[in-house]
Amino acid sequence: MKRILLFVLTNVAVVAVLGIVASLLGVNRFLTANGLNLGALLGFALVMGFGGAIISLLISKPVAKWSAGVRVIEQPQSADEAWIVETVRKLASQAGVGMPEVGIFEGAPNAFATGAFKNSSLVAVSTGLLQGMTREEIEAVIGHEISHVANGDMVTMTLIQGVMNTFVVFLSRVIGYAVDSFLRKGDDRNSGPGIGYWISTVVLDIVLGFVAAIIVAWFSRRREFRADAGSAHLLGRQPMINALARLGGMQPGALPKSVAAMGIAGGVGQLFATHPPIEARIAALQQAAPG
Repeated sequence: MKRILLFVLTNVAVVAVLGIVASLLGVNRFLTANGLNLGALLGFALVMGFGGAIISLLISKPVAKWSAGVRVIEQPQSADEAWIVETVRKLASQAGVGMPEVGIFEGAPNAFATGAFKNSSLVAVSTGLLQGMTREEIEAVIGHEISHVANGDMVTMTLIQGVMNTFVVFLSRVIGYAVDSFLRKGDDRNSGPGIGYWISTVVLDIVLGFVAAIIVAWFSRRREFRADAGSAHLLGRQPMINALARLGGMQPGALPKSVAAMGIAGGVGQLFATHPPIEARIAALQQAAPG
């Protein structure tokens, strides 16, 4: 159950491609030809940062289908498939969002939701989840995923990722320019940025990218509590508590990184974890006011 990590990695790949294209077109040379043009750099950083995030958002659903091996249920082939589709339909209606596509993928217990728009999303569950949980618990997990859709979590993550990307691109190039200026004192800069600039920006893109990933993961963990609460609102607290407790005794399946943050289960609650510890999620539900 990882919708965010796939999104983040796809976003990083898109930004890297945009960066290579910008370099080939001579954008970096333009930014530094006559001293660093901060206004142009900020515009460049915004295009790079939000461009990568928005492209990642728009392709999130087909990428998730491909990477997780999701089989979309066009026509239910069994009573279980028919029940899953009707459960998604019922909860989507309760949450006030359009009917998502419903899919199944092979693997250990997990589930995720993805898609750029509330009314054109995808909810997918694993065969391991279907085999290892009761129907009430599965319904709670689906409620969690529908809550991600209803809360607009992918759009929120796009905005956060875009802001983080913008700061990374902007700061890495400002610092890279400063390092390059120091190393090339007295040199003619008409030839464009030097090796100090290129090395510094690459290293800082990586280092600052890790810092940005920590911040994005923190926001992701906050969203998980909201999605748990959303499921509890749709179905009552106990089914969601039971589902989380069940997941705590299972070995969650690893999803493609692009969908890591939008699933029901995550890894250890550390800096880069997209999900809080299950114990913390259960405690939050138990302490929540009724209703």
